[in-house]
Amino acid sequence: MTKRLQIFMEYKIKKELVKEYEEVMKEIMNVLPDYEATNIQWYVADDQPHLYVEMFEVPTPSHYQVLKQLRQSTEHATFSKMVPFIEGGVEKIHCWAFQRKDS
Repeated sequence: MTKRLQIFMEYKIKKELVKEYEEVMKEIMNVLPDYEATNIQWYVADDQPHLYVEMFEVPTPSHYQVLKQLRQSTEHATFSKMVPFIEGGVEKIHCWAFQRKDS
């Protein structure tokens, strides 16, 4: 059985567009479960202004690859709404997948 993957997405939002970004993120958080994302969490850095992190789990590496491609592009109608708010554009959406290690 394949272990679920923990996904981390990180990016910095333009200072003057934080409110608009946070409104769009409400939509994005509602769409993520359509891609079987679970345990969705959203954070803002305490010590780095306008730095945000999303964390969620997906069931397979294929799910991760699809979401990574959609989130790092302007193709998806909802996901692409946040691109104008990101410092440096779509290229600055960083995405990683981790597998939980059992001790």
